[in-house]
Amino acid sequence: MSDGGLTVVDGTELRSVSASLPESNDGVWRVAQVLDFAESKVSASLFGLSLPKNLKSSALKRLLDSQDDVAFRSTDLDTDHASKLLVDYIYAIADELKDNPLVISILDGNTLRQFLEDEDDFAMIAENLFTDLDTTDKGKISKNEIPNALGYMGVEMGVPPISEFPLLNDILNKHGAEGEEELGQAQFAQVLQAVLQDLADALAEKLVVFVRNIKITNGSKLRKLLSNEKQLNNVIEKIFRERDNKKDVIGSIEIIRGFLEENGKELGLPPSEANEAVVLLYDAVFADLGSAKNAFKEDDEFRELVKDILEKFA
Repeated sequence: MSDGGLTVVDGTELRSVSASLPESNDGVWRVAQVLDFAESKVSASLFGLSLPKNLKSSALKRLLDSQDDVAFRSTDLDTDHASKLLVDYIYAIADELKDNPLVISILDGNTLRQFLEDEDDFAMIAENLFTDLDTTDKGKISKNEIPNALGYMGVEMGVPPISEFPLLNDILNKHGAEGEEELGQAQFAQVLQAVLQDLADALAEKLVVFVRNIKITNGSKLRKLLSNEKQLNNVIEKIFRERDNKKDVIGSIEIIRGFLEENGKELGLPPSEANEAVVLLYDAVFADLGSAKNAFKEDDEFRELVKDILEKFA
């Protein structure tokens, strides 16, 4: 576990979860109870992560087909069927995470303790923070700048957002970090050190786990598309229509690339505008196809070309 670092959750951990329902006096289980129990088991297996609503909703849809969600949750099951639902739902969450992994940060105070134990390291951090906050260069900053200092440190240095760890407000209040009193650099360092020490202790007692706004594309969704002939044909038909509309303007390769760049997210491809690395990925996949750039393909040949390109991405 890397404090402040990034951890990818792809459902692998859940496939070995041993889950069984507690004893029920009457042997009857409401579906909603089973789902809640399954979610608690999953959360416990993922460092106490609070499962995002969209993850739970998408996983449940894998089990429901066209059944009504509300009606399903109010259904009563005997122990055998409830136990099966428990396992199926946990595996549905695992499958959803395989297709759409989460990126999480786990903060347990270790990074902060390392900074605090190294006097030179902490002194440098405190000095840099003070300099950044002393925008008027008068050698003094208000005590209420301490929260901003923590914001500058951020998750990468082991400090959770207040929204994810409300107890941080209590720690700041304890040390008067909301006051107007002005502090010199040495005083600022003392208050900051006390706040960080209390924060490290609090995180050691109750670590913080939260989802980062980072999208992981691992090819799972695209491979699923390639294995489903009906879905694959639907995509190819859409590209056919693009080709027929633009065949007199641009070649086959440009048509396919344009379609994938515009619709890639739905297919499980990284968005082409995400960063330079993704642009380079597109360039690499299409580099070997340059000779076909201006050639207009027959339907069967064009179909195989699209499939070949998607397989390269996968």
